[in-house]
Order: sequence, then structure tokens, then C-alpha cells
Amino acid sequence: MDNFRVIQPVGGTSPLILSIPHCGTAFPDDIVQEYKQEMLPPDDTDWFVDRLYSFASEYNITIIAATCSRWVIDLNRNPDGQSLYNDGRLITALCPTTNFLGQAIYKDERHSVAPGEIQRRKELYFEPYHNKIQELVNAAKNHFGKALLWDCHSIRRSVPAIHPQPFPDLILGSADGTSASPAIIDKAVKLLGNAHYSFSHNYPFKGGYITRHFGKPHENQHALQLEMAKQLYMDDSERMYDEERAIQVQTLLKQTLTALHPLLLQE
Repeated sequence: MDNFRVIQPVGGTSPLILSIPHCGTAFPDDIVQEYKQEMLPPDDTDWFVDRLYSFASEYNITIIAATCSRWVIDLNRNPDGQSLYNDGRLITALCPTTNFLGQAIYKDERHSVAPGEIQRRKELYFEPYHNKIQELVNAAKNHFGKALLWDCHSIRRSVPAIHPQPFPDLILGSADGTSASPAIIDKAVKLLGNAHYSFSHNYPFKGGYITRHFGKPHENQHALQLEMAKQLYMDDSERMYDEERAIQVQTLLKQTLTALHPLLLQE
């Protein structure tokens, strides 16, 4: 089973790459029966984010999107198991055993996945995704001199186990200003922050492993994470795609990505 797909634009290339690590819903045949079937597909999925960003090809932007569920392995967690935050919030593991509500997802109620199985999943699913990202970033750098990886996410408006208050509409993560150049961060903050959506920068999310790992401005590779409330492009139940809402947020996303493009072409 392919655990990701790459959508290459047909009209040209761009220094921008979109990563969508949590939109997948597939489970390998060899482990799917170990999960509680009534909990599949996982509500923790970043539903329809790949559909939301499907305009990217028209702007010559490459997309890499996961097909495998984050419950198999979370592509945005530290592969060494180190926690990304230490503020008391619930953080699901590299190979999760609970959902965002703390509920067990395996039939046997296991509290951890065996180290050998974690290593197997890393080799089969985690490493190929990250290796492909670096390949795409390197290709962009070789062609344009710089690259920007935009990591795309969404979350329910309210997840008390992670954050006691409802999330703002948009949360830009730049790893506390270290994952991209000041010019790129400032431009993104200005465009997203001046829109008609509520906005926050680096709180309560500052970017996951993908942003922190691939964001190396000193090597001309930049990375930003954009988290958004699902209600921006889904209905109020956060279950169905809402075309009208999606078009509105797509307008902002197009404006932002288009405005960042020239910054990646400057010497």
C-alpha cells in the first residue's frame, strides 16, 4: 500500500511544496483488525485538507499528501518519541494508542505499541514520506535556490484535552520564528493576521516535527505550518465539506502563497 501520493503540477514548477500529513484514512491489511472498528475512520483525521488545497496545481505547487492514517504512524511526530510540547496537553504518540480524547483505539486497550512494531512502521511509512519531502525540497532548491515547505493541517474547533479554550480560525507555526526567514514569516503573519479570520502565531501550536525538522533557513529551506479550524471549510458539525466556506478560505490561501512566492526568488 502506498502511504502517500505526490501531485505534480503540469504547467511548471515552484519553490513552494505543500505537505498534508494527516489527511489519510487507509490502514494496512495486516493491522487494521487490531483497531476498534467502530472508531474507524478516525475523527482525528484532517478531513478534506487535500481537497481544500487542490488548487495548488494551478499555481505550479507540488503536493505530497499521506494516504495512511495518522493512527498507524503520525508523520508529524518526532521519530525518537520526544514530546513536541511540555505544557500538560494531551499529545498522541508517534504510533498512537489513544485518540485526542484519550480513548483507547486498539481492541486490546494497549497503552503502547511494541518497539519492534514502531520501528517497522517507521521504515515502511514514516521514513519514505520524509525522504520524499526532502527530495522535493532539494529539487526546488536546485532550481530556484530556495524552497518553502507549507505544512497543512486542520483541527476541531474545540479539543479540551489539548487546549482548554476553542482554537482560533488560523494558527501559523514557525517554531518560535526559527523555521523560516523573518521576511517570509512576517509576510505570512501580515496576510493571515489581517484577514477576517481570528489568528494566532505560534500559540497554541508552533509547528510539529515536519516544520521544525525541515525548517532550515540557513540552508535556504524554509518551513511553516498552518493549522486551521475545520469550521472554516466544513459545516458546523465538522463532518461535511462546505463548498461556500471553502472557497472563502481558499481565496486567502491563494493570496498568501502567491505573495510568498517572490520572496523565494530573491537573491
